[in-house]
Amino acid sequence: MSKIDPITGLPEELGAWDNIAKEGQNIIARLDRKKFGKVYTVIEGINENEVDIKEVAKKLKSKFACGGTGKDGLIELQGNHIRNAREELIKLGFPPETIKVNDTPLPPQRPRPPRRR
Repeated sequence: MSKIDPITGLPEELGAWDNIAKEGQNIIARLDRKKFGKVYTVIEGINENEVDIKEVAKKLKSKFACGGTGKDGLIELQGNHIRNAREELIKLGFPPETIKVNDTPLPPQRPRPPRRR
């Protein structure tokens, strides 16, 4: 006989709690420019207490073949992955209506002043 989840009252192998936790998120994906003008894709709005951010970040980094981190409620991916982030989050089980993509272009990078010699 299978174990019963005390919170949902359903068998644990159904994984219902994971789906319920993912449905309650309001996720925003946006671009950010960091040090030296590098572009990052930032995914925010995932509740750390309900979803393992490090595991989601690991799967996204593997899929996009990039570096990044998942901490403090944010997932930062190196590079511009804004077009594919929504589809990949949907594949990971997040409902499409909870994911918003802010794909406004970043302002141009300021030119660096000439070096003194």
